[in-house]
Formats: sequence, structure tokens, C-alpha cells
Amino acid sequence: MSDINAKTRLLPVDDEPIAYRRRIREYYLALGYEHPYQWAHYGDVPFASLTKPLSECRVALVTTAALIKPDAGDQGPGAPYNGAAKFYSVYEFDVHDSPDLRISHIAYDRDHTHAKDSNTYLPVAQLKSVEREGIIGELSGAGFGLPTNRSQRITIESDCPKLLQRLERDGVDAAVFVPNCPVCHQSVSLAARHVEAAGIATVIMACAKDIVEYVGVPRMLFSDFPLGNAAGKPDDESSQRETLHMALALLESAVAPRTTVQSPQQFNSDHSWKLSYSNVAQLSDEEIALRRAEFDRQKSAARGVLKVGEGPED
Repeated sequence: MSDINAKTRLLPVDDEPIAYRRRIREYYLALGYEHPYQWAHYGDVPFASLTKPLSECRVALVTTAALIKPDAGDQGPGAPYNGAAKFYSVYEFDVHDSPDLRISHIAYDRDHTHAKDSNTYLPVAQLKSVEREGIIGELSGAGFGLPTNRSQRITIESDCPKLLQRLERDGVDAAVFVPNCPVCHQSVSLAARHVEAAGIATVIMACAKDIVEYVGVPRMLFSDFPLGNAAGKPDDESSQRETLHMALALLESAVAPRTTVQSPQQFNSDHSWKLSYSNVAQLSDEEIALRRAEFDRQKSAARGVLKVGEGPED
């Protein structure tokens, strides 16, 4: 046996990224929907190279996390899915004011993510650190919240232009996108495409590789972690630091669109966490019925706010 083979560690067969689009399709069908969600998919992908060294760039953070709504119920770490905490418009927050943003409004992996360490989904502390170190020129004083909409039409026609307008107003050279749930990954992918087409370089820190690559984006750093941990492992500053450094390096090194880099980090040695997310094989008929009722209720509430149509993308 060669030295290379002798040192190679054979990984278990379940150590592969979750196929979120396939699993969610099966989930929708099990809930009784005849037409499963149609994910965005593009052939052409815009690409904008940095126009200056990263150490001279003004960098902004774009997140799908939400500002706290005092009257919207439990939004703390480990809170059940809370549709009342959702937001429907692009917003800004002060990155220098220790922002307290939450992810109770989206379908992150609650079975394996406690969301107590916001650094796993909101890398403000690490961005400030790389600013102090001179790795980036300047961190934009404003961070930006991007809504998570099942409606691709609303994301493309409303949210993307509003986000771009704010980024351009802030003089941003590059943007780091951090999604959390499956639809979050689609929303930031659509936004990254729009922003990149306008000449601003982007990188997505992602956990749902198949969704982002299916949409088609310029750059993605993929971490094979449970949803809600795209910025690194919880309570692990070295993981969070390494994750951001890899994302920023990708901003500089990519020479063409559809560039994906996979983090070498593993969430843990037990890969069973990949089995449960939206896996109908692990749900009882009663649980499926309850989830269908809750999904319909949340979708109805969103339609009331957004005036969303009945198209297959909504």
C-alpha cells in the first residue's frame, strides 16, 4: 500500500451533503401538495472580479436573520418556528452596535442547532476582526437583512433591487451573504446574482450546496454543517474564524462563476444529523398532518402581507 493510501481515511457512506431539493420535494408530496416547489435555476451566471485588493475593499454583510419583534412571541435560541417574527422588506442594522438578530422565523435545523451562539449565522465579530487585521479594507457600518420569500418573483423584482440600491449607496466593493434555511439559500443566491451583475463581487457562505449550485451563483463557500451554521460551528471561535477566512479568500481567488470551495471542517464525527431534516421517512402520519396545517397557515399569512399570487413560484 502506498503512503498516500495508508494515510487516507475512508469516510462513512452517509458522509455526503444533504440533497435538500430532493428531500424537500418528497416532503411537499407527503404533505399532500401536487406540485412541489420549483426552485430557481439559471444557465448563465454573472461574475464580477474585485477591482482592488481585498485589503482595500469595503465589505458588507447580508443576512437572512431578523430584528427582534417585541410582540411576536418567542424568538430566543431553540424557539419553535415562529412565522410571526418574519420580515418582508430589506432592512439595515448597525454592525458596530452589537446587533441582536435571531433566526426563529426560518426553518433552520432545530434538531441539531441551538442558535445560542449567533456567530454561527451572523459573523459580525469575525468581520470586525478581519477589519482590524487589515485583511479587508473596511467593514460597512451597515449590515443588511434580506427577506426569505418563497416567491422568486418578489425576491427578484423587489428585494434584490432594494438591496443593490443600499449597497451602492454605501459604496460597497464586496458582499458576504449568510443564509440559514433552504429558501434563504435561494433568496441570497438570487440576490448575489443581481448584485454581481451590477459589478459588486459576492460570496455566499452556505450549508445547502445543492440549492445554491442549482440556482447558479458566482462564488460559494460550502460548509457541510446543519442549517443555521453557515458561519462556523457553535462555540468554536477557530471554526468561525477559519470559515470567514476561506470565504474572503474565495472572493479574491475565484476567476470564473460557479466556483465552489468546500470547507474541510466536519460538524462532528457522527453524521446521523443528516438523516432528520425534512425527512418524511421519520415522520408519523399525525406529524405530517400537523405540519401541513401549519405550513398552510404560515403561507396564508405571507400572502396577506405580500399580496402574493398563486403561481408555482409563490
